[in-house]
Parts: sequence; C-alpha cells; structure tokens
Amino acid sequence: MSFSNPNDDEIRRILSQPATVAVVGCSDSPARDSLRIAMLLRNKGFKVIPVNPTLPPGALLQALGERCYPDLKSIPEPVEIVDVFRRSEFLPEVVDQAIAKGAKILWCQLGVVDPIQAERATKAGITVVMDRCPAIEYGRLF
Repeated sequence: MSFSNPNDDEIRRILSQPATVAVVGCSDSPARDSLRIAMLLRNKGFKVIPVNPTLPPGALLQALGERCYPDLKSIPEPVEIVDVFRRSEFLPEVVDQAIAKGAKILWCQLGVVDPIQAERATKAGITVVMDRCPAIEYGRLF
C-alpha cells in the first residue's frame, strides 16, 4: 500500500476541532518537542493527556500539570487523537492500543513513518497523518 496523508482540508478540520489527545512520548523537558507540541495543542483548546512508558506510572508532568500514563490502555477516558513522538519501531504497539482505545486519528510526528502500521490503522477506521507536525501545519494552514 502506498500511504498518503489526508488533504489540507482534512488536516485543517482535525486541528480546528479540539478533542482529547494522548501525546505518546510526552516529556516534561522544555527542550523536547513533545512538550512544546502538547502545550501548543492545549493552548488551542485540546485536552492533553501525556503518555510516556519510560516514566513511573502516575508521574505528574509538572510542565503540563497532568498525570502521565504509561500507555493508552491505562487512560481512564476516551481519546480521539493519538499524537506519537516515539520512534517508528514502537508504532505496532501504539497502533494496537489506538485501535483498542477507539481513537479516531493517529498523528505521527516528523520522522515517525511506517506505511504498514498506517494501513492497519486505516483499515480499523482511523485517519492517519504521518511525518507531520501540528505546529508546522497550524502555521501553514491557518
């Protein structure tokens, strides 16, 4: 399968309708893009839930003031968007959990690309955006 991102109108729609977004690979470090994008999304009206499997379960991300979860399945509420800041090799597990969670959108950040996982997610009814950054898309489309 040849993957192609949604068109600009669809990406604009995704970014225009605040929803609950799980930021997978979210860090508490201001030097990390994951935190900057999480804060940008929150400032745009999204509810941001940090996910980081390397942090202790229940850790509080001070920069966001939010509890961090070790994985998507641990989040006790629905999640519409899964924003992935982990390497492509972790996508199979993230896609499994996004499907099980009932996510509607899988957004894979710059450099996070796996056409096979994109196909799996798409077949499960998830809209997939790969190798894109919301900050760049906001600047380009709004």
